Amino acid sequence: MTSPATLSAADQAADPTRWPARLWAMLITLCIVLFLDGLDVSMIGVALPSIGAELDLSTSTLQWLISGYVLGYGGLLLLGGRTADLLGRRKVFLIALAVFAVASLIGGLVSDPMLLIVTRFIKGLAAAFTAPTGLSIITTTFAEGKARNKALSVYTVFGAGGYSMGLLFGGLMTGIGWRWTFLLPVPIALAALVSAYILIPKDGPAEEGGHDLLGALLSTSGMLLLVYTVVTAPEVGWGSARTIISFLAVIALFAAFVITEQRVKHPLVRLSILRKVSLVRASLAVVALAGSYFSWQFIVTLYLQDTLEWSPLKLAMALLPVGVLVVASAFFSDKLIDRFGTGPIIAVTLSVMAIGYLLFLRIDTAPGYLTMLLPAILLIGIGWVGFPAINVQATSGIDDDEQGLAAGVLQTSMQVGAAIVLAVTTAIVTSGVHLGNSPQQMLDTYRPGLEFAAGVTIVGALIALTIFLPPMFLPRKDEPVVDEDAKELEPVG
Repeated sequence: MTSPATLSAADQAADPTRWPARLWAMLITLCIVLFLDGLDVSMIGVALPSIGAELDLSTSTLQWLISGYVLGYGGLLLLGGRTADLLGRRKVFLIALAVFAVASLIGGLVSDPMLLIVTRFIKGLAAAFTAPTGLSIITTTFAEGKARNKALSVYTVFGAGGYSMGLLFGGLMTGIGWRWTFLLPVPIALAALVSAYILIPKDGPAEEGGHDLLGALLSTSGMLLLVYTVVTAPEVGWGSARTIISFLAVIALFAAFVITEQRVKHPLVRLSILRKVSLVRASLAVVALAGSYFSWQFIVTLYLQDTLEWSPLKLAMALLPVGVLVVASAFFSDKLIDRFGTGPIIAVTLSVMAIGYLLFLRIDTAPGYLTMLLPAILLIGIGWVGFPAINVQATSGIDDDEQGLAAGVLQTSMQVGAAIVLAVTTAIVTSGVHLGNSPQQMLDTYRPGLEFAAGVTIVGALIALTIFLPPMFLPRKDEPVVDEDAKELEPVG
């Protein structure tokens, strides 16, 4: 896909990051939609206690307001990316964004718990199409190199910032009424829909290829069942017959998917794409980044808000430095990538994030913000500065017709990986000995979960350090350092 707003060849050669206003407007529109995805998740998290109190919902039912979104998002991302490649990115993006807006409106008006959960699932489904489609629109509009690095840096900063800023908006909206956390995205999504309709170039002729419906069914079912099993395992027991049978069914579904992809004429996933070093490394890094952070923030929210009785707004303001760091990184992350390459940036930021988690373990029942919490929060926020580098690395060396697929693989790794890490964190906390409800007893209950979240990042940082750092010390002189990550893995055997 090419944009009518792109620069001439001469201008591109002179300054590939100097874009016309229309191209900037299109990029910002795509960024706003990704921002909404993250905003929606964290706003609802802040509003859960108010929703439960008004509708008299149990804790397990409230959990599905989050899990429903994750099931729709993580389970359908691969299908969303591939559908955009085959049917047209503009068409898929506009339809999915419209569905997101309608589901948000319905969720803000209904009171039936099941309908609320269904609207959350539909919104997750819509995000599973807008996220990889938006990323593939960018990677096929901006040429690989400085232009794409800058565009992806801006885009991914909005996505990471949406989750952090959602805490602030969630605290404000919950003060007015929890329904506003559902309704706030509606006018923003509608405005973005109009802007996208005007600014995103029309799709070219449909690409040749069929729809692998069986592969889509198997992969989606396997992903949904995997997330469902992990989310419910803490409640029914990891060693229960139900959990074991569910995991066996997941294995069977994915095995059938692999066999199908090897035999069909037009596979949903070209399995050889997984031999791309850039995509595999980026996927591992994003699991460590997102999984540890979401788990840490989940525990921090429970401890500070429920146990120490912090207000939602006070909690949001305490964590706001993470969002500020993410937004600020938009102004320099592309320059860092051009200078050092993606690998060293990912390794360093994950290492700093791990130090932040370890520092946070000093927390007590009366934590001083400036002396105890803020230093750790700032170090943890630096981890997200490496998020744009992860996205750049994931799409390096990928053909245009499979950019949507690569984006889907990365986003799936982030969502499903984060859900699995969060589920394990929750299981560790709930399976431990509950000593009581005093602040110190609750902290002792939560501490193993904090240690596990820190451990996930440490493992990710160690992997990144052993794999990513050598190119920084031995750069190739005939091509950019980042290209070193785009080679393919050698086939086994």
